[in-house]
Amino acid sequence: MAALRSGCGTTAHRHAGPHAAVTLTLLAALLTCCVRCAQSAKPSNIILILTDDQDVTLGGMTPMKKAKALIGDAGATFVNAFTVTPLCCPSRSSIFTGRYPHNHEVRNNSLTGNCSSSLWQKGPETQTIPVYLGKQHYETFFAGKYLNQYGKKEAGDVGHVPLGWDQWHSLVGNSQYYNYTLSVNGKEEKHGDSYEKDYLTDLITNRSLHFLEDRSPQHPFFMMLSPPAPHSPWTAAPHFDKPGKDKHWLLRQPVNPMPNSSVEFLDNAYRKRWQTLLSVDDMVEKLVKKLDNIKELDNTYIFYTSDNGYHTGQFSLPIDKRQLYEFDIRIPLMVRGPGIKPNQTLQAPVLNIDLAPTMLDISGLNLSAVNMDGQSFLSQMAPSLRNGTARPYFLIEYTGEGHPTPDPSCPKLGPGLSQCFPDCVCEDAYNNTYACVRTLNKEQNLQYCEFADSESFVEVYNLTSDPDQLENIFKKVDPQILQAMNQRLIKLQSCVGSSCREYK
Repeated sequence: MAALRSGCGTTAHRHAGPHAAVTLTLLAALLTCCVRCAQSAKPSNIILILTDDQDVTLGGMTPMKKAKALIGDAGATFVNAFTVTPLCCPSRSSIFTGRYPHNHEVRNNSLTGNCSSSLWQKGPETQTIPVYLGKQHYETFFAGKYLNQYGKKEAGDVGHVPLGWDQWHSLVGNSQYYNYTLSVNGKEEKHGDSYEKDYLTDLITNRSLHFLEDRSPQHPFFMMLSPPAPHSPWTAAPHFDKPGKDKHWLLRQPVNPMPNSSVEFLDNAYRKRWQTLLSVDDMVEKLVKKLDNIKELDNTYIFYTSDNGYHTGQFSLPIDKRQLYEFDIRIPLMVRGPGIKPNQTLQAPVLNIDLAPTMLDISGLNLSAVNMDGQSFLSQMAPSLRNGTARPYFLIEYTGEGHPTPDPSCPKLGPGLSQCFPDCVCEDAYNNTYACVRTLNKEQNLQYCEFADSESFVEVYNLTSDPDQLENIFKKVDPQILQAMNQRLIKLQSCVGSSCREYK
């Protein structure tokens, strides 16, 4: 394009005389070429829709009929997509940075766990997707939930706008639908309980449509829409209300079977969560229609995913995430865009740390210039665009969160626990700290997990013969396989950047 640009607009004053008419004709053709080349050279637009706690294993995508038709059927559906950590703040931090938690150092949803802390803001937050895309001349827009501690006074208050965002409409704190506060480009904006004005999912949709109308058409755009809507109703799986036999102590503590009151609570939660997702489905439809109207649909990649999975009664745990099992670590992922053939179902495993490098790859950025643990999966969706290799195994890690004093809902278990329910079932604890190697290839479908606790507890599952992870086979596995998995785990726990993609 440099040669074309030097020719565009610099030729007319050089030519005069008897051949002027021919020259003008050639100039007109050249200018037409320049315009067309400039248009085709514009990088593709990117939209990321990130839901909150939407599982895929337990049927969480069931109500997303429009999203599946307009994104999945129009492009690629990844059936083996995973989060590298099953909790909102560290997972979202991984999405933004393309890094494992041990590298961005956000461990859980608390400020002490580095969620939206000053350390995060001064470090990893300065090396995120919008920062890099801004350098590629993208116009950037964010609306919805950012990080759980965002906007708190200890985290810079609402005046803190992360680097890279041209338009910023961020929820203060954790997911809510009404009676919340937004930071709108650094200024506080309070909302009440009016459906027409305040329902957060619809507000995100409406503001994104306004952005598309008002943006500069000369530049590509990146939009991230992060509605609060969680997972949808589930179809009961074999591990629903089952005792956690041979599992870490948190899974052994719930009463089994669950009392009827707990089952009724879960039923109601599913119905309500399903209803919230219907507005997200409408969001997808409205976005696609708007993109089509402004002639940008064919030049836009749309990603649909969630920050983590969810459980509702699996192994008798009530409602949460934070566990190492498939229902908490598997996430939905659908993508449509230029070069992606429709109706693709892709088996290769991809991680949420792969989203950032994939988007930067789309923008044309040289990925060797960024420090990310993930890898672009653009080649899997559109093989003609880039070369790439699928990973045979990967890391899942989580640092447990507990309170220094006993939880009022469960004082008999003492300090160090959190997320406790009135019937004395707790979802998290300081020693719910683990790291897993998940192997998923033609030869193996295994999960090996080590806990950092006084038991040095280990869980191993063969997902081919036991997809519901009912049996911990640690004591039955060949010691050589265990040793190999342990060595992979040690290597991954200390990997940085390209070393996270070396599979030897």
